[in-house]
Amino acid sequence: MHGEAMDLCTIAFTAFAIILFLFTFKVLATSLNKNQRKYKFHPVGGTVFNQLLNFSRLHDYMTDLARKHRTYRLLGPLRNKIYTSEPANIEYILKTNFENYGKGQYNYIILKDLLGDGIFAVDGGKWRQQRKVSSYEFSTRVLRDFSSVVFRENVAKLVRILSEAANSNQIIDIKDLLMKATLDSIFKVAFGVELDSMRGSSIEGQKFSCAFDDASAAILFRYVDISWKIKRFLNIGAEATLKKNIKVVNDFVYKLINNKIEQMRNSKDDPSVGKLVLLKLSASASCKMYSHDMIMLCG
Repeated sequence: MHGEAMDLCTIAFTAFAIILFLFTFKVLATSLNKNQRKYKFHPVGGTVFNQLLNFSRLHDYMTDLARKHRTYRLLGPLRNKIYTSEPANIEYILKTNFENYGKGQYNYIILKDLLGDGIFAVDGGKWRQQRKVSSYEFSTRVLRDFSSVVFRENVAKLVRILSEAANSNQIIDIKDLLMKATLDSIFKVAFGVELDSMRGSSIEGQKFSCAFDDASAAILFRYVDISWKIKRFLNIGAEATLKKNIKVVNDFVYKLINNKIEQMRNSKDDPSVGKLVLLKLSASASCKMYSHDMIMLCG
């Protein structure tokens, strides 16, 4: 009799557990269906692993997705992301409701090693401070006049390089050349430095340009490499190479800052925006770090 009672209790408990499970499942399923009807989710365009597989043509891959979906989700093991190319959404995020769409800690941690506390990596007070300084200096008439001359000179240099390549049937990387032309112009306008990465006449400038390009690519790769923090901790693989490239970049930038400060103290005819910015920011080591971050913005 005692055994039969135990069997009945076991059967009753099992039946109760099954009923409870089915009831819970039904409630959750109903709730999920209601939420799906209530909220309209954007379509899934792919996963972070699709980005990884298409990393060599990442811009083309993302452009293809944008043409197909306009606004879509990319799923990842730790977080999902929403991408949009719709003008109304972009205006809402970057203008109408800008305060609610900061970069956040996730992006800051990824970008900090290269961009520091530059305007592209920070939010809030730091962002407003950098925007205030840069927007004021870059809007002066003297700078506009000076930049027009610099851009015309570099466009002429670019045309000569393209003409030489065409006459000799030489294959060139046009994207790389345009990036170098932009970098040369911005460094000349902002800091009065002749980087000349287009021609490669400055060995130091060429090393900086290559290191900065490689470091930028490695930082971008962090968005699809879920193990990058482990690699950075162990100093292996792409993160070890990134560390070396960042050292080349930082050595060049701090040398530029120190040399420029000395030149500007003895010159009254330097029209570059860097003169006023660096003199304002060069009083201490922390301000030199701020100047470094401003230069990274220009890069």
